[in-house]
Amino acid sequence: MIFLDAAATTPVRREVLEAMWPYLTGEFGNPSSHHSLGEAAANALSGARASVAKVLGCRAGEITFTSGGTEADNLAVKGIALARRAADPSLNRIAISAIEHPAVEESALYLRRVHGFEVDVIPVDRDGMVTAGALRAVLGPRTALVSVMYANNEIGTVQPVRELAEVAAEHGVPFHTDAVQAAGWLPIGVKELGVDALSISGHKLGAPKGSGVLFAKGRLRLEPLVHGGGQERGRRSGTENVAGAVALATALTLAHAGQGGLAGRVSELRDTFIRAVQGAVPGAMLTGHPSQRLPSVASFCFPGTSGESVLLELERLGVVCSSGSACAAGSDAPSPVLVALGIEPELAHTAVRFSFDSTVTPAELEQAAEAVAAAVGSVRGIGRR
Repeated sequence: MIFLDAAATTPVRREVLEAMWPYLTGEFGNPSSHHSLGEAAANALSGARASVAKVLGCRAGEITFTSGGTEADNLAVKGIALARRAADPSLNRIAISAIEHPAVEESALYLRRVHGFEVDVIPVDRDGMVTAGALRAVLGPRTALVSVMYANNEIGTVQPVRELAEVAAEHGVPFHTDAVQAAGWLPIGVKELGVDALSISGHKLGAPKGSGVLFAKGRLRLEPLVHGGGQERGRRSGTENVAGAVALATALTLAHAGQGGLAGRVSELRDTFIRAVQGAVPGAMLTGHPSQRLPSVASFCFPGTSGESVLLELERLGVVCSSGSACAAGSDAPSPVLVALGIEPELAHTAVRFSFDSTVTPAELEQAAEAVAAAVGSVRGIGRR
């Protein structure tokens, strides 16, 4: 099997398992307990927090561990917006891009539905790019928060986050970015990006599912979503997942250390794969920005097919990939991301996403491109009968 669905999840790295194992076994203490087991757990949690902060270039106190990227996005969007409106009732608008992950989009819609916020959707161009002008057009004196994802999980387009964050700062509006797909591939220093909040998910980096991080500037007030014993500086109550925090910190540190050379190598493989697919499959349409894209994502529409049928045929041929976001599993609606790019719904239904991890080889991608040509040809042949 050739696994080309790394944007959905990645296998746990051996180094990560070894780092977290003690906190699943002998060092199982609750970090809030005042005895040796609890102190050992608290020290491990502090170490993990410091490690994440080092990679992000922030203070340890600005790191909140969560159950994943979805919770981190929810805490950022809801927490910042509600806290800012509590301080100033006129701040009742949120600006998000048209291609946000459902964790951000649904958080904004919840705030509209339950708390009366207004949601401004920032349009994207046909490559999925948010421009500074498009952001300026929706900002106003009542905007409480801007959230634009760093890199899109379906099409791979990378946003000019620093430029967009500067536009938000000109208006005095906090800027959050979902960096779940970007972490491990792109620079995520929060000072360099100029962001006020940033979300990460562990299982995209080689940590187990169920671990995440939210960076939020120390001056930024957050209304907590989970209330209880006041853990995580009151931002996220509940006994901390020490093993998960250690795992995420280890995976993030490893990914960051190897990022430079790896991103360049995988980018070259991605471009070779794109050329091979476009050369072998008539009408194959690359989606997303042609160059400002994640090293690890190549996504296409294949006119005259069904994306789901192509997926089934590819799996039969030994290639595992996706028709889009794994978080939209079970939906038969066309991808909102592709529709936002101006792609017709019928064509959007033909989408297939290929996403690579750090271990992908040229031989695997060559074989995968041949399988894509065979799969699309087979599906199109069935459609013509």
